[in-house]
Amino acid sequence: MQDLQIVFVFVLFIGLLATGMAVPFAILLPGMVYLWLEGGVGALHGLGLTSWGSMDSYTLTSIPLFVLMADVLQASGLGLRVYGGLSKLVRRVPGGLLQTNIAGCAVFSAVCGSSIATAASIGKVALPQLQARRYDPRLATGSLAAGGTLGILIPPSIAMIVYATFTDTSVAKLFMAGVVPGVVLTLLFMAYVAVAAVLRPGLAPKESGEPLSRDAALRALVDVVPFMLLILGILGAIYTGLATPTEAAGAGCIFAFAIARLFGTLDRRVLVDCLKRSTLAVSNILFITYAAFVFSYALSYAGVGERITEFIIGLHLSKLAFFVALLLLFTALGALVESLGMIVITVPLLYPLLAGYGIDPVWFGIVVVVFVEMGQITPPIGINLFVIQSIARGSLSDVVMGTIPFHLLMFLLLGLLVVWPELALWLPAQLSGR
Repeated sequence: MQDLQIVFVFVLFIGLLATGMAVPFAILLPGMVYLWLEGGVGALHGLGLTSWGSMDSYTLTSIPLFVLMADVLQASGLGLRVYGGLSKLVRRVPGGLLQTNIAGCAVFSAVCGSSIATAASIGKVALPQLQARRYDPRLATGSLAAGGTLGILIPPSIAMIVYATFTDTSVAKLFMAGVVPGVVLTLLFMAYVAVAAVLRPGLAPKESGEPLSRDAALRALVDVVPFMLLILGILGAIYTGLATPTEAAGAGCIFAFAIARLFGTLDRRVLVDCLKRSTLAVSNILFITYAAFVFSYALSYAGVGERITEFIIGLHLSKLAFFVALLLLFTALGALVESLGMIVITVPLLYPLLAGYGIDPVWFGIVVVVFVEMGQITPPIGINLFVIQSIARGSLSDVVMGTIPFHLLMFLLLGLLVVWPELALWLPAQLSGR
């Protein structure tokens, strides 16, 4: 009987997603239905304690601050300054402005932690210039959509904070673990763009103009340095133990207000709009988190998690086979569920399996985030595809085709993480050794 209930709830969940219902409701309703089927009204009595426990988390308090910081930087027009400065510094590198797309996304993502905000901010600035210079539309839009995904790998990352909430993993260690893979993926993206531009010069016309003068280089650095100081300040405070992620996010907000006021446009109207948008964004994130806790409570109430764990262990999968199964699972989910939904659905079920395979939770968090990155550019749900397509006002198929090489580079990074876990674990180990 219980097996039939599980099948029914799973079908209900997939059906709600397929009909386009918002992810929080698609997670919450099946969880409540399963509780009622399993234990009647009595099983629903635990929802009050679950509701309190899911939101009474110090880890989650950093999310509103990071979201507000990102929105202030985006709305004040600082994205334009960063892109302009970087375009001058890297214009002689093969690929021209396409390299600026990747570098700009990497810098901006490191202070906003949001894939969508990164893609939208840099895309709005870059695409008109790329189109005017007749850059290849597939590579131009693909580099922006893929570059935007760096927002959830390079810390601070909202996805990492949510993962830490469900696994009781150190946010500081997760942030540090994302630095090296984030830099490696950025360099892989830039290397691909350079090689493609050299092999097919028509993809990226060479930038004309005089060599960059010292004064122009200094002005370009002035546009970029405030962002770099903000990044280093946040990560440095966390790494050295001077501040928790929440405290660092609060200080980051204050610094973001300051540089937005000095270098951008931050008046009362802009600030009020930022507060409104941030409230809506944070409400969505926390509602998804709450729904996932209810769903996890429903599964644990009936012992489903333990049964799934026993079933998978009973298959006697090797570590490599387990990774392949994860690849198939996340690839399928990436086409159906948005990023946070992937985390809150899978992590509570997969986390108990890690100890049996000797998998480090911090390393696994980075692997999950890379899978989530790929989901951001996987049709039909990949949100970055639609963000860039709406800005470019071109063909969605061009954006999708343009992201395929970057997809393959993400698979390469996953392979490197599997073969060489120290790629993610070396920096957190240095943190632990302090």
